[in-house]
Amino acid sequence: MAYFNVTGIRMDKIEQFERMLAAGQDNALLRFSLGGLMLKHGRFLEAAVHLRAALDQDPHYSAAWKLLGRALLDSGDEKAALEARQAGIGVAKERGDIQASREMEVFVRRLQRRAGDPH
Repeated sequence: MAYFNVTGIRMDKIEQFERMLAAGQDNALLRFSLGGLMLKHGRFLEAAVHLRAALDQDPHYSAAWKLLGRALLDSGDEKAALEARQAGIGVAKERGDIQASREMEVFVRRLQRRAGDPH
């Protein structure tokens, strides 16, 4: 969906969020949203940067841990993806976010099997 700034210039969501960030509106939700959009558009390394920034601001953001794992895997860094998801499982369990915990556990098991680790 396109958005228009005050001068009527078309902006996409990524541009809109980047402008908000540049204007000093930095927060975990904005970084999570920007990371998710970057991931959706195949900009995996940039997604990881924003998702890590979201987690710096709120280390208990289980959805950000989940997306960070996906971004890292898609960027080719399986080890970091596994570490992110393992950290996310702990956070999700601590928060009672059972669905996110289960999804990340499945992800971890698949990565471990792929790497030949039976655990």
